[in-house]
Amino acid sequence: MDVDRSLNLLGAFALSLTDAMSAAMTDVGQGGETCAAIVSLGTEPGISINRLRQILGLSHPGTVRLVDRLVAQHLVERRSGADGRTVALFLTSAGIDRRQVILDRRRSQLQLALNSLSSDEQHQLTVLLEKMLPHLTTSEQTADAICRLCEEEVCPGDRCPVEQQYRQMVNP
Repeated sequence: MDVDRSLNLLGAFALSLTDAMSAAMTDVGQGGETCAAIVSLGTEPGISINRLRQILGLSHPGTVRLVDRLVAQHLVERRSGADGRTVALFLTSAGIDRRQVILDRRRSQLQLALNSLSSDEQHQLTVLLEKMLPHLTTSEQTADAICRLCEEEVCPGDRCPVEQQYRQMVNP
């Protein structure tokens, strides 16, 4: 087997999917971290700006600016946090709708890639991905980054290989 060729093909495939999803997010009128913020806020309603910053890998001022834009677009609202010093972030009904559009567009792009595989091959791919993803999960930050656009409703924590790996790292 030619490992160099496999690596090259994997890189081309990953880049192709990334480009397709990026274009799909731009079609929604959002891009990059904005989509990830909307998806993450739907997954973890009430998180703080600091937690969102960690998920997105942004600076605190950059995250505040992003949240300001989302609030101005009526996609996110700020509420008092649990300790009175922090702010809790929640999607508005428009934000919930936008999140679904983002996830639908993401799913569409991914489905295009899977359409070329038989159902047995799709199952094999799932098994391989479940084996590969834990090896990419090296910290809370990488776990957050890997899953920042995931549909956690279809891959809940008890079935997510990234979440399971992170839990093993925290509770060996």
